[in-house]
Amino acid sequence: MNIAVAVAVGLSLAVALASGGQAGHGTLADAHRLFYNARFEESAGLALSLRAPESHDIANDELRTTALLFQMRRLLDTADNRDDDDKTAAWKACAKCPALLAAFSADVQHGQAAARAILKNSPHDEGALFYLGKLDLNYVWLQLGLLGKRTGWDEYQEARQSINAVLKANPKHVRARVANAWMDYIVATRTPWGTRWLFGGGNRKKALASLREAAAADTDWVSHAEAEFALWDMLQREKNTAEAMTVAQRIAKSFPQNSEVASYVAGGVVK
Repeated sequence: MNIAVAVAVGLSLAVALASGGQAGHGTLADAHRLFYNARFEESAGLALSLRAPESHDIANDELRTTALLFQMRRLLDTADNRDDDDKTAAWKACAKCPALLAAFSADVQHGQAAARAILKNSPHDEGALFYLGKLDLNYVWLQLGLLGKRTGWDEYQEARQSINAVLKANPKHVRARVANAWMDYIVATRTPWGTRWLFGGGNRKKALASLREAAAADTDWVSHAEAEFALWDMLQREKNTAEAMTVAQRIAKSFPQNSEVASYVAGGVVK
């Protein structure tokens, strides 16, 4: 992202923050900018304020559920439970989590129902297929990553089918490539070798290569940001600190208000 675009991003973010998430101010793009600046609560709030009564769309549902998911992850991800697969104690100690979980569940269910209704009449609708897959994956990430439960098989299968359908029709769909890479990576790293075929297979090297390609693709800024953050996350999981730092430095230039990225860049020493 060049300097002019970065300034525009910063100004739009400031407008969104100054509005306090009031209805009639900001756009879904502003909510995305808040999200990528790690302002998850504000992002979810702005997305909610943009909805017309009884008519919010699946793109809004996808963004808000993602922001709510990251809010919960931030609340639950403490030094005491970071490596603990059983999150029961952490959930009991989280006073804000029940309300966030209720909002998350309502939006996931609404978005899934809306996307399925579209696909009933238009089975190849790219947007509906993509957002259904993403909403399904948000549900799976909640169950697996935050609740420590191995549930969500139906949602995972639907996500695989939906994302595969998007990529079959449009192999250059960057956000679908990112979602597919995450599925490959999680299957490769979180499931027993003998059962991976049940989940469509998994390959961590292929997943990482796919994210590198997605991050280098010529695309819109939201898709690019999603690919960059995904690549940064996966590189950290792979202990590739040098490349992770390079990606983080790129992200920091695009999203200077993201305190988590800034902290990583400031604290990292890579030779």
